Amino acid sequence: MPVATVNGIPINYQVKGDRAKGTTVKGSAPLVVMIMGTGSPGRVWELHQVPALIAGGYRVCTFDNRGIAPSFEAASGMTIDELAADTAALIELLDEGPALVVGTSMGARVAQELALARPELVRKAVFMAGHGRLDQFQKTLSLGEHELDASAIKLPPKYDAAINAVMNLSPATMADQPAARDWLDLFEFTGGPVTPGIRAQRRMDHDFDRLQAYHAIKVPCLAIGFADDRMIPPYLSREVAEAIPDARYQEVPDAGHYGYLERPEAVNKILLDFFEG
Repeated sequence: MPVATVNGIPINYQVKGDRAKGTTVKGSAPLVVMIMGTGSPGRVWELHQVPALIAGGYRVCTFDNRGIAPSFEAASGMTIDELAADTAALIELLDEGPALVVGTSMGARVAQELALARPELVRKAVFMAGHGRLDQFQKTLSLGEHELDASAIKLPPKYDAAINAVMNLSPATMADQPAARDWLDLFEFTGGPVTPGIRAQRRMDHDFDRLQAYHAIKVPCLAIGFADDRMIPPYLSREVAEAIPDARYQEVPDAGHYGYLERPEAVNKILLDFFEG
């Protein structure tokens, strides 16, 4: 993946298309820019969403947000506005705006702010597990996470894996024994020390309410809620759709915070239908 100086910082990004369909060339097909959530690299999108979008005739840009190496780690801190400005500058660098924009969780917040601040760069926007505010549970969870980061306590891998599964997956997934085993193994063996950049992402302001501001968003928007999401309950995603004029809301059943990984066929169909509509 190339690293470019974007908004004054290095950003690691990649653009993919389908050679057989002639969509690898700049401007040959609509560009989808995908924004990942807290602590995750852009390559997570390549498991399910990138192949489906390319098969649908799109070019796809994935990238590592500031905080995720080899992009600028910003260990001293960052803001959502800076992350939105990074995404805007990347679209300008690619010179392919307005783009179709997809974000999940923290990435959804970035996409929401981008649609508000730079509508000329956004053709349509999708917010998975988006939110214009956090309720008391999310605020308390975030503060506890900050304290855990500061304490340097390392949870036992199996316990950490179980907590990750409970917080990010649907009970329907955990009731499927082979799927549950695979997910728990994945969480156990991919866990590790939290980097300074990820800590900085986690430390961002969690005491915000942007719903009133989102009344000014004018681009076509779709909010996707995941029915069993404990991290960002679907009612918070529905609030975003209700705040944005003419925005749509769609909920994916039997899906937790990682619904785009748990129910990729359903999520990919929603994306393609919205982009093509």
